[in-house]
Amino acid sequence: MEGKTRRPIIIDTDPGVDDTLAILLAITSPEVEILAYIVSFGNTDVHAAYDNIYKLYQAIGRHIALHPEDAARFPNFSPTVPPLLAVGPEGPLEGGRHFAQYFHGRDGLSNIRERHPELNVDLGSSSFCDNFQPVKESGVEVALRLLESRPDRSITYVVLGPMTNLAQLVREHRQTVVDKIGRVIAMAGALDVPGNTSSVAEFNVFADPYAAKELLVPTDLTSGLPLDRVLLAPLDITTSHELPFPHYVQKVDPAFESTAQPSNADVKSPLVHFTSSIFERTRELMLEWGKDALELHDIVAIWCAIENPPEINPVGGLPGMSAGWVVAERTFDIERTGEITRGMFVTDRREENTVYAPGANRAEVQAQLDLRQLGHGLLESSALPARVEVEDPTLSAGGGDEVGLEQRQRKGVACLVETPGPSVLLQLLTRRVWGIQ
Repeated sequence: MEGKTRRPIIIDTDPGVDDTLAILLAITSPEVEILAYIVSFGNTDVHAAYDNIYKLYQAIGRHIALHPEDAARFPNFSPTVPPLLAVGPEGPLEGGRHFAQYFHGRDGLSNIRERHPELNVDLGSSSFCDNFQPVKESGVEVALRLLESRPDRSITYVVLGPMTNLAQLVREHRQTVVDKIGRVIAMAGALDVPGNTSSVAEFNVFADPYAAKELLVPTDLTSGLPLDRVLLAPLDITTSHELPFPHYVQKVDPAFESTAQPSNADVKSPLVHFTSSIFERTRELMLEWGKDALELHDIVAIWCAIENPPEINPVGGLPGMSAGWVVAERTFDIERTGEITRGMFVTDRREENTVYAPGANRAEVQAQLDLRQLGHGLLESSALPARVEVEDPTLSAGGGDEVGLEQRQRKGVACLVETPGPSVLLQLLTRRVWGIQ
């Protein structure tokens, strides 16, 4: 991007299958400058997730070695200043660790460690010194150093996994975050649709609901993130963005099938072999759930960061967005310890125009709205019960009034409700990652 300033981003990630594809999109996007990868627990344990950055870069390096004419497609692969690579949190702020190995495999990449040993990597190799810089600093220390070294409000912090590292950063250095961070974009939560880990919870929030609540539902003005610079990509918007595997077969790898017929490195490019290898088991799992496609949850978050830099002026107290992107303010709380509702976004629907008829299945209603290409209203009800305020007898009269008023006026969070469209993302991904028009 000659003559244009690249947008600095920090990627906080737990590299599983879709995280890896999201990072590939970032590496192939000239609009951004990747400052650091902060690797967290989440889809798998932090050490396996850390290894996956090496595996990805090895695949790109092998591809460029065989196809040097493709080097320009990967503008962030060998930058002048390599991104930092830091180990982040091994577990949540509180409570036990929960992984998504049931979907991503023990290694985070659909168990390619056993099925495709040719994709394993020696972490002691020096061959990546021009691509990224492993550091001994913690994820918090790396993020702090980068924020302090760059112009105010220029960095976008993209969270593709649990929000633990960001919560630790805010706990220890909140004023620096408030002064310096440009924008936070997080793939997190489920508002009006079912969860993907439990019936009500999206995985990243389920993995550390304490971190999410601290950051997104601050108890007062001196805690949490500056919400006017926070943007969530919840399941409500990300789920409709897919990479259909028949499209992948048609456009990228005609030999791609499943673990029953593993990818053969001898008959395809190294990058295609890598992506096909990590997609094999994923395809089988998705077919069990009735869908022959990979849902592009984390890819939507990276795409949003590419298209919506911090310098866009806010609108109505919400982050400003580029054409084709729309956000809406949503007010919710986050359940941390519920027996069956851990990680749930408990939405306050009493002042929203998103209230469905009593007893309606929200996902089915939304599907009908989409099918009929209708906005909110036709299949919904505005029936609302009268509010019953509950007083807290432990608070003084004055303090109670102040706290109650503050809670009622709590600022919501900007949530992505519209993108330029799933087909636009699919075309972008196909063109940039695999070089296919």
